Order: sequence, then structure tokens, then C-alpha cells
Amino acid sequence: MAKGMIINNMSFKVGQTMTIVGVAKPDATNFEVNIGPNEVDITMHINPRFNAHGDENAIVCNSFEGGSWCEEHREGGFPFQQGEEFTILIEFTPPEFVVTLSDGSAIHFPNRMGAEKYSFFRFDGEARIRSVEIK
Repeated sequence: MAKGMIINNMSFKVGQTMTIVGVAKPDATNFEVNIGPNEVDITMHINPRFNAHGDENAIVCNSFEGGSWCEEHREGGFPFQQGEEFTILIEFTPPEFVVTLSDGSAIHFPNRMGAEKYSFFRFDGEARIRSVEIK
């Protein structure tokens, strides 16, 4: 897997909201937000795709456990623009993550691993992350 910006040992717990602000590169094909318990497993993978992996203007969510990708989840709009700032809000509830995008559309993604706290975050691809805040 690619190694982009990594944040380790920062707690994201049930009841909290993570706000991510970034800018997609002008020629971006896709970027990723990954949340998990460690470097290997990903409980929530958010992959906005401008034009990548056979998708155009799609957001693909998934989990990576035990060395394999799980079932893809596709939902929500596509408010991202190449070269423009974006905001992603991720609300962590016990059963799911509620991801609210800049256009107000929402993605409901199950907390497949069932943990109440995650502490590993990786941002890969063609976007520059400006800030990550947990409240």
C-alpha cells in the first residue's frame, strides 16, 4: 500500500466527529482517507475517484481486514472538484460512521470492526490535507 501522510496514536472515539479539510490536486485522479486500529487493518477507507480504477466521479468506501478487501460500499454525491478545497466530516457512532460531504450528502458506513476507538489514520493519493480535527 502507498504511504502518504500518517497520523498515529491520535484517538478517534465513539461520539466524536473528525473534520478533514484538504485540497484535491488540479490533475487528481483519486485520493484516500483511511481509519483503522493499526497500519495493516482499515475499518473505514474513503476513496473519492475523479477518474480511477474504472470509476468516474464516484466515492468508494470499504474495509481491509485479514489481508483482504471487504465488500465495496457506494453512496452519496460527489462534491469534489480538482484543484478545490473540500471538507469531510466523519461522525463516529457505535454502529456506523456517518460521513457528511461538502454538498450535504451523507454516506452511512458500518463500523465493521466494532471497536469503540481507532488510532491510526493515513491519507494517500492526490490531495493535500490542510487540517484534521477531532471533537
